[in-house]
Amino acid sequence: MNLRATRVGEQMKKELSDIIGRKLKDPRIGFVTVTDVRVTGDLQQAKVYISVLGDEEQRQNTLKGLEKAKGFIRSEIGQRIRLRKTPEIFFEIDESIEYGNRIEQLIRQISTEHEGGKKEEENKEE
Repeated sequence: MNLRATRVGEQMKKELSDIIGRKLKDPRIGFVTVTDVRVTGDLQQAKVYISVLGDEEQRQNTLKGLEKAKGFIRSEIGQRIRLRKTPEIFFEIDESIEYGNRIEQLIRQISTEHEGGKKEEENKEE
């Protein structure tokens, strides 16, 4: 990704957060955080990574709502950001936050088990 695409992606991220949070009234769309926007080098397509608070059903409903509002979102982006052509938007659920939480949970579990094993060894020695 070149510098211009990176800048456009960052600007789109800010604007998308505002549009999704304030302009969209679809009840299917839950609490959404735009975590990243990756724009292709030719500025024709943008992949928007979102994080949704809730279960899998809530995530799917939010994706459906965002897909339905894609045209409105794209037109809003076009009005807010001066580009020759507004990038086509694709929404994806960002799994990295959940993945990170899962890794952290496993590390804590291993740490707790390891500490428990040390205490048992100390008790045996005494």
